[in-house]
Formats: sequence, C-alpha cells, structure tokens
Amino acid sequence: MQHLAHWDDVEGVRREAGHLAGTWRDLGSATGTWSVGLQRIEIDPGKWSTPAHAELVEEEIFFVLGGSGISWQDGETYEVGEGDCLVHLAAEEAHTLRAGPDGLDVLAFGMRAYPAGTLLPRAGLVRMDPATVDASPDQRRPWEREAAAGEPEVGDFSDRPKRIVHFAAADFLEVRASLDRDLGRSAGSERTGLCHVTVAAGKQGAPHHCHSAEEEIFVILDGGGTLYLGDEEHAVRAGHVLGRPPGTGVAHSFRAGDEGMTYLAYGTRDTNDIAYYPRSNKVNFRGIKLIGRIERLDYWDGEPPE
Repeated sequence: MQHLAHWDDVEGVRREAGHLAGTWRDLGSATGTWSVGLQRIEIDPGKWSTPAHAELVEEEIFFVLGGSGISWQDGETYEVGEGDCLVHLAAEEAHTLRAGPDGLDVLAFGMRAYPAGTLLPRAGLVRMDPATVDASPDQRRPWEREAAAGEPEVGDFSDRPKRIVHFAAADFLEVRASLDRDLGRSAGSERTGLCHVTVAAGKQGAPHHCHSAEEEIFVILDGGGTLYLGDEEHAVRAGHVLGRPPGTGVAHSFRAGDEGMTYLAYGTRDTNDIAYYPRSNKVNFRGIKLIGRIERLDYWDGEPPE
C-alpha cells in the first residue's frame, strides 16, 4: 500500500563521521509524504546524531522512542529519555543529540520547506539546498567538517527548558474514548503539531476525515487495531507509519483492537485547511473555526458542475 509502511521494512542507511554515527530510516518518503518528513534515527551508544545545526526555515519536532542521552542546544545540555518531546523552532538554537550508553532512538518530524536553509555553526557553513554557502576554502562535506571540529563540549546539565516536555506532562484532552496529549503546543511549536493519542480497546480515535491542505503522518507506538482508509480496511500494529497527503479526498481513521492503541499524529497548522467528515457530511473550516453540515454533495473531475 502506497501510504502505509512498517518501519521494520524500511531500509536503514548508516551515516558515520568521527563522533557522529547512527542508522537512519526515511519513513516520510516510504509513506509518500511531500510537504512534511519523518526520519527514525537510531544513534549509536555514546555517539551524536547530526552536526549541530539550526534550520533557518523549517520547524522540527523530535520524539524519543527509547534509550537516553542529552540534547545539546547552543552550548547548554539537557537530559532526555523515552517519551520526551523536543521542539526546535526555525532560526532558533543550534541543536544536536548524543546517545547514552544504551543508545538513543528518536523520531524526527519536520517540514519540507522550499527553499530551505540550515546553519551549521561549528562546521562553519550554511547549507541552502542544493547548494552550500561557504566563505572558507574547506571543501569537505558538512559531516566531515563537523567530525574534524570534534565533539561539542558537554558541561553540567541545565534545567530543561519549556521546549522539552515528557508526554505524560503535556496538556491533554479526553475526547470520546481517547486521551489526546498535545505535545507540540505544550513544547511551544508554532507551525506544526504533534499529538500523543491513546485510544481505548475497541474504540475509534478521531472521526473518519480528510484534509484539503494539511498533511499528516501517524506512527503507531503501542497496541494495534484497524486503519480505515476510504472504503478499505488494514490491520495495523506498533511500528506502522501512515502518510496522508492533503487534497486526496480519501478519509482516514483508526479503531483500536482488544489491547487498545497508542499513536503519534503529526501535521502542519495550515489556516487554509478544510477538514471533511464523510460519515456525517460535516465540514470544518479550520482557519475561521466554523463547522457546518453539507446538505448536497457534488463531485467532479475537471470542470465543476452547473
């Protein structure tokens, strides 16, 4: 299925240079997303995830699946572990991660902004894909230059800022038979969101719906159940990832199995978005917070009906 994949079936790519080492799985591309992306990064014990960097256009949200380590942000260091959510706003603090003795396993959600820009202060360059802006004669790749710069200095741990929050401490809302924890807003995200959703056994999560402008990614963390995609049904379990591009007109929803289901829901916050609920014929004009019910439906390809 084009937009559903299991992370065990996505080939890992090794990335290593000096103190940087880990295995990357491009879950976004595997599920057909185009305006947002998702990487699973399994960082080797004692190693770092990436060169210290600050995205100049994109907002990033990280979720720690397992292990422990530190978040390095502009020279300050913070302890992180399983269940933590980290938000990095565009053009703010440079950041990277170092794994502890048991490694560090994280999901990295982000926007695919065009054009994009990334500041790598320790490597001494700005990457403006597909080009690199560099005033020095050093022609090595960013990872090679970061490796040559050596590991970032790690001092005593600082008190964690608001942009790092454990899912259990996030703001939550009990909706129907689910518990929705708003990790993104709790950690200060502005243009994207991430929710941690726990659905009771046999119950449905969000109503069957589709979006006109917002793209979403779902990751099943625990339990399992059924994915409803249009008129199709698919069994899902922990590790399944679903990408839902906007404008497809194909609705989606989840129903938990006998053990319940816990999943992450990531998406953009597009004020032009319209959500449609085919089972109730309701339409949510999200930018103006207006919900209505459609009395007549007309679908067309090409020219609109008269």
